[in-house]
Amino acid sequence: MSTQPRPDSKRQRKVTTRSLLQMKRSGDPIAALTAYDFLSAELLDRAGIDVILVGDSAGMVVQGLDTTVGVTMEQMLYHCQVVARGVERALVVGDMPFMSYQVNADEALRNAGRLVKEAGVEAVKLEGGESICETVRRIVDVGIPVMGHLGLTPQSIHKFGTYQVRATEPEEAEELRRDALALERAGAFALVIEKVPAQLAAEISARAEIPVIGIGAGPGCDGQILVTQDMLGLYTRFHPRFVRRYAELGQAMLGAFERYQRDVKAREFPGPDESY
Repeated sequence: MSTQPRPDSKRQRKVTTRSLLQMKRSGDPIAALTAYDFLSAELLDRAGIDVILVGDSAGMVVQGLDTTVGVTMEQMLYHCQVVARGVERALVVGDMPFMSYQVNADEALRNAGRLVKEAGVEAVKLEGGESICETVRRIVDVGIPVMGHLGLTPQSIHKFGTYQVRATEPEEAEELRRDALALERAGAFALVIEKVPAQLAAEISARAEIPVIGIGAGPGCDGQILVTQDMLGLYTRFHPRFVRRYAELGQAMLGAFERYQRDVKAREFPGPDESY
């Protein structure tokens, strides 16, 4: 990551796993968003976002895939590298893509190490509960912070068969409670809980010692995260109920592209002011 401050940057304290824990204890909500490129990461950091997740959601919003399953380790290394260059204050977390940590703990440890050493992230995120706790322990034991991810886990979409709300039945809700506690005991510094009933997410947040960041999990979590392209109105293939659109940049960009095309076709661009 860059050690040279930007000319317009305000010297703010670096967000760390410890400061996130302090935010939970003081009741200060954690603001998190995703990034996949340098320019977006720099803007998110300047806006005061606490956690920037380099998500494997890049497969859908950058690469045009239908799921996150096809994202590779090399692709995640690239996205993490360019994001880390744009960040000074926020905690940068890199997603471990499908099959980068499921084979065995040794391979997971090597891949987590690559994301930290080669790409410059400060923590990694894994999907799953009790079944990955041994892997979480191995990664944490060498000094790499791990964020868990429960509820709707996109890498398991072929198992679920749907993006519907998870843990609506008592049995799955109890499994989610057990998984959250198991990940905390394994050393995870935070959890993402995705698309579960708000009451259940609030209960887990209240019981957990570590921060719980929700996405489609109601207001009772310790923080919130969205995919940046969703909240900006750039990714329009679907609009989940839990996404609040803070802008409609997709329409604004389309209009700009259309005006440029018309100006070029009409030989109105470039004009005298854009010529030498």
